[in-house]
Amino acid sequence: MPEKYEPEQPMAAETPADHVPGKPAAASPQREEPTSPRPPLPPKADQEGPETVSPTGQATGAEGARDAQSGAYLTSAQGTRLYETDHSLKAGPRGPVLLQDHHLREKITHFDHERIPERVVHARGAGAHGVFRGYGTAGEVCRAAFLGRDVETPVFVRFSTVLGSRGSADTVRDTRGFAVKFYTEEGTFDLVGNNIPVFFIQDAIKFPDVIHAGKPHPDREIPQAQSAHDTFWDFVSLHTEATHHTLWNMSDRGIPRSYRMMEGFGVHTFRLVNEAGESVLAKFHWKPKLGVHSLTWEEAQMIGGTDPDFHRRDLFDAIESGAFPEWELGIQVFPDTPEQTFEGIDLLDPTKIVPEELSPVQAIGRLTLNANTKNFFAETEQVAFHPGHLVPGIDITDDPLLAGRLFSYLDTQISRLGGPNFAQIPVNRPHAPVNDMLRDGMHQTAVHTGVAPYRPNSLDGGCPFLAGAESAAYIEAPVRVPAASKSREAAASFSDHFSQARMFWLSMSPPEREHIIAAYSFELGKCYEQAVKERMLGNLANIDPELCAQVAAGLGLPAPGPTVPLAEVEPSPALSQLGRTWPVDGRVIGIVADPAGESAEVRAVQRAASARGLLPLVIAPNGGTLDAEGEPVAVQRTFATARSVEYDAIVLAGAPRPAADARGARDAKAGTPGATEVDPRVLLLITEAYRHGKAIAGWNGGERALEAAGIAADEPGVIVGDSGSSVLDALTGALEKHRVWERFPAPAA
Repeated sequence: MPEKYEPEQPMAAETPADHVPGKPAAASPQREEPTSPRPPLPPKADQEGPETVSPTGQATGAEGARDAQSGAYLTSAQGTRLYETDHSLKAGPRGPVLLQDHHLREKITHFDHERIPERVVHARGAGAHGVFRGYGTAGEVCRAAFLGRDVETPVFVRFSTVLGSRGSADTVRDTRGFAVKFYTEEGTFDLVGNNIPVFFIQDAIKFPDVIHAGKPHPDREIPQAQSAHDTFWDFVSLHTEATHHTLWNMSDRGIPRSYRMMEGFGVHTFRLVNEAGESVLAKFHWKPKLGVHSLTWEEAQMIGGTDPDFHRRDLFDAIESGAFPEWELGIQVFPDTPEQTFEGIDLLDPTKIVPEELSPVQAIGRLTLNANTKNFFAETEQVAFHPGHLVPGIDITDDPLLAGRLFSYLDTQISRLGGPNFAQIPVNRPHAPVNDMLRDGMHQTAVHTGVAPYRPNSLDGGCPFLAGAESAAYIEAPVRVPAASKSREAAASFSDHFSQARMFWLSMSPPEREHIIAAYSFELGKCYEQAVKERMLGNLANIDPELCAQVAAGLGLPAPGPTVPLAEVEPSPALSQLGRTWPVDGRVIGIVADPAGESAEVRAVQRAASARGLLPLVIAPNGGTLDAEGEPVAVQRTFATARSVEYDAIVLAGAPRPAADARGARDAKAGTPGATEVDPRVLLLITEAYRHGKAIAGWNGGERALEAAGIAADEPGVIVGDSGSSVLDALTGALEKHRVWERFPAPAA
């Protein structure tokens, strides 16, 4: 007979007056993680499942609960109770993950196949073709041929968000995927990374858990493409190894300005092997030529409504206009010691970074994206990446998160792409000869010959033959595995969940800290459950008391004290996005034209901006062209269609009067109260740009528009001159800093 379970403490009951529509569960949770077994909670009162009928439509009379999960204990799909699901089965705490881990394989396999047909994660993506050119500087540590001096390798790159579906918006706060497929002469190499160098979890067996928590609630399929909800913060507040990644995501890194201005990381530590067979450990970095820049949160929200395709459009338009995005590939190199640590940092822990001040990033090649796809589905949607696509000279380590990915990526392609022959899809085909002895299966498009797809054979003349090291064969580094008992546990060094999060916080500039506080306040403010908010505040207290106090104030809750000693760490200036200047290639400027002004001057500014690598878009009351002597000026945006979030800076070529359609009934943006001599949509454009820290320049009466908007000509980042050419120089200088950061002063101490 099934045993009876009593809950650790009664779940809090609600009165009708207390009920808030949208709460995730039938009862409110307690703050501490429950530890006494109890059966699953019943569904909420508003929820009802399908009728309980037989496969042939016959009524069974069974209770609806019979269709749901049951029992108080975690089990396998076959009902076997499990004692642990946080760690893969390894050969000792620091040993490799064992193939015999049937629980890991069942959990990951089911997760890989739980969505049809889009990707479970990284469903929303954009891709482009390009070329990688090696610098030859990696030869001392890595024998991979594509890293040789001036060797050019075709690549395909896919950028993506993690949580949203294919139809979600680009500018949500989320981790971004940064996956590069190198079509090398030695076989395909996939560097499958993210724009954040650390991950939520330390062991792949937890990957289904963190994604289930971050995805929309399964009962309502909301919220879409965001982490601002109870299940996500419930998980990460209880699973504190997620603290470091979550802090990165709440920073400006979670809302990049564009894919072109986004850093990339391999996340894991890899092993590199040179021609002499000597090995080092390394981490991969992608450094964008244009610098690492972000949106403000308000910009991201506005863009989500006005242009959900903002990031992919920016990528495609930049390539089409010739502003080819570029990144340098760099590596941090560490000695390959038996401990696999560096300066006290565990290199097998994917929730940790090595600060660049301790190990500088050494450039080894340049990636340039120079061609858009011909067909999105055939290329971007069907491209299949896998961390196990390796080439000689690049090997894996015993990182337990990487071990699970090596299984999961291959497994999920079989379901998503309809069978085992996904490598034959054009975008996935290697550029090296293939003779793999793999045969048949769904979607087999190769016409194989021969009768002996096995080894050894004599009927096919012994072909294919095995290659040796002298024939560029891939040979795993002969790393000694420590003698240990197999177990489900992590190394003691994996238990530090707060010190690097504190280092990240202390490395941020005042504006960046303000953005992090605002992000936590927003995300936790969207949660219903007080216990989840209080628990997360407890984690923030272990990062920094001021961070915790400010977020607590935003939530209207008391700030708890830390439960562990605050780590003594040195800030890493390389983690901040501020304080440097960057190229302005592909930056978008909006030129607001006054039909009563000089169109020839607008054309001159347009040409001068293009010559500097900027992308100028002319904004006027209506479409068509502006009259100009000798050559008309094309209008790319109208006052009705333009919105500040599309531009990195605004140039006012005058102060245009209200246009004929400047009526609230036709365009709500024109419904600004109060009479004005300047079109109200132009005022909205420049006030939003000012609020978001963007440079604004004006001439030929543009100062009147600034005055009407309440913006003084001597404000930081506001440029007024007597000609378009005179203001363009100063505007370009302001763009090199990304934003006018002086408009975001630090709060008073």
